[in-house]
Amino acid sequence: MNQATINGIQQVGIGVKDANQAWAWYRKAFKMDVPIFQDSAEAKLMTRYTSGKVESRHAILALNMQGGGGFEIWQYTSKEPLPSDQELTWKDLGILAVKMRCHDIQKTYDHLSKIGATMLGKPVQNPLGVWHFYVKDPYGNTFELIENSSWFSKNKDLTGGVLGVVIGVSSVDKALPVYQNHLMQTDILFDKTGVWEDFSQVGEGNSEYRRAILQGSSVMTGAFGRLFCQTQIELIETDQEPRNKIFENRNWGDLGFIHVCFDVNGMSDIKEKLAKDGIELTVDSQNEFDMGKAAGRFSYLEDPDGTLIEMVETFKVPIMEKFGWYLNLGERKKKGNLPNFVVKLLSLNRVKA
Repeated sequence: MNQATINGIQQVGIGVKDANQAWAWYRKAFKMDVPIFQDSAEAKLMTRYTSGKVESRHAILALNMQGGGGFEIWQYTSKEPLPSDQELTWKDLGILAVKMRCHDIQKTYDHLSKIGATMLGKPVQNPLGVWHFYVKDPYGNTFELIENSSWFSKNKDLTGGVLGVVIGVSSVDKALPVYQNHLMQTDILFDKTGVWEDFSQVGEGNSEYRRAILQGSSVMTGAFGRLFCQTQIELIETDQEPRNKIFENRNWGDLGFIHVCFDVNGMSDIKEKLAKDGIELTVDSQNEFDMGKAAGRFSYLEDPDGTLIEMVETFKVPIMEKFGWYLNLGERKKKGNLPNFVVKLLSLNRVKA
């Protein structure tokens, strides 16, 4: 078995009504313009989370080559995706926002204002003294733009990919072992309870929250570790009611942030370690899954509140499909980072906004 490593956030799943339309907006807003796959198929292994029925879907995995995780833009083709039956709030349990890295907070603010994003407030400093602000996309999803210093490469684009996520939890203390011990977000940058002025942007400026900001290692592991960059997970807890589960009475793949996915090596070892701590994988593709142009092994687990965490061990990635160029990672003897020039070949597939 391979040495087990957690290599960073590979992607965040986003359930939408029209994947192509949403991807066009995400290319314009966040330069998520390098597709890794575009695939239509049945989600046969996910019936645990699709009411026992095999559903069909179309999915696009897209990256920003400056660094950070990608978006898996996910659309049902066999049914109409459902919204939450109530307006989501910062008190709810699940993935509340996606953190996006940016170079210059004011220029990024101006850019998103210009393209019509719903601005929830102007740039302010978070408790770490870092400049950030929140916006909503046209589909009601909240994103946090935050200045960051961890990058794979730099160009003129204002934003990079996913830095992390904000997750509502019923208990930070109960959630920490999952995110710290098993997902390797080991460093606690901040952990305090209070009323946070910057939370007024999302309508929670008068409520008290415990806020724990976790960070992964700066030492990048795995073939694409440098591309995924350093990660952050923010856990928030409050005594305010009601605290509804975001996907209560809905399916994986319905509208909103459906999962956060970590790139890993040594899935079998990871599964064994989780089991020793009483955490079972709820889905495991075992030998291999095939996304048309990409292949690997994926699994799911749940945090204590049922938030879905995906893990993917990648075996094959397309570089230039029309020429038959693929990276066969399952055959690599070395498990460290790929050379930067090899990773940058992915940009040959870039799609203009």
